[in-house]
Amino acid sequence: MALTVFYRSGTRFDITSGSHTVVTDQPVEDGGHDEGMSPVDLFVGSIASCVGYFVGRYCERHRIPAQGLRVDADWSMAEQPHRVGAVSMTITLPARITSEQRERLLKVAHGCTVHQSLAVPTKVAIEMVADSAGKEESR
Repeated sequence: MALTVFYRSGTRFDITSGSHTVVTDQPVEDGGHDEGMSPVDLFVGSIASCVGYFVGRYCERHRIPAQGLRVDADWSMAEQPHRVGAVSMTITLPARITSEQRERLLKVAHGCTVHQSLAVPTKVAIEMVADSAGKEESR
């Protein structure tokens, strides 16, 4: 699996994966043009949408109406290092469910791929290469 992030200008970057493009930018107060979600917004949104997807699929499999399903997420930042320190999500499912279904849905939500990628630390490798168009000529 792969995606590519392209610098556009200022604080704007475009993320492409297959035929999809997502724009990230910073809010105006942080020097951006607010042309897309910030990377942190996108990070938290990725967790919340994954939770929503897993809950929605469970509802579909168990014939629980998912119309109106919503996941609200709040987060706070932490320091040393600067990062998202905590994420709280509230799942709203208008359908009537039993306490057993509620418990099972919460287990399903905690099992979403993005959440599990945080719960079990993901190895991240970063390297730098010079693009041939950006290399200085040696004389």
